[in-house]
Amino acid sequence: MEQTNGGVPAKKKNVPFAAVAVLVLLAALMLGLWAVTAPRSQAGSKSIVVEVVHGDASTKEFRYTTDAGYLGEVLSAEGLVKGEEGAYGLFITEVDGEAVQGNQWWCITKDGQRLETGADSTPIADGDHFELTLSVY
Repeated sequence: MEQTNGGVPAKKKNVPFAAVAVLVLLAALMLGLWAVTAPRSQAGSKSIVVEVVHGDASTKEFRYTTDAGYLGEVLSAEGLVKGEEGAYGLFITEVDGEAVQGNQWWCITKDGQRLETGADSTPIADGDHFELTLSVY
């Protein structure tokens, strides 16, 4: 038996169809925006430089020619880094034989500018210059 309030049927609480449609549309727009603005790699052969800045401030430069699309692919394939796979891709724990200890980590920069992407999602293009610097939290 349906409850009434003074002879008026009680209203059912439903989410309006229009609100659901707006949420679906917003989600689709956000996905489309991400697809358009996501970093892309350059196809074909390219030469890059990776400069390693060790904990003692010494530096070593590595030059690679590759068809890989992303930095993590090159670093792993060349054996320059070791790490662990995590939710965001490769977490670098060792570079050029130097492993992190305690509160250290390997910071990735490109032409001196810190990146917002991890090694596995950093696209590469011909002539790129990356730095891997042992840093402290």
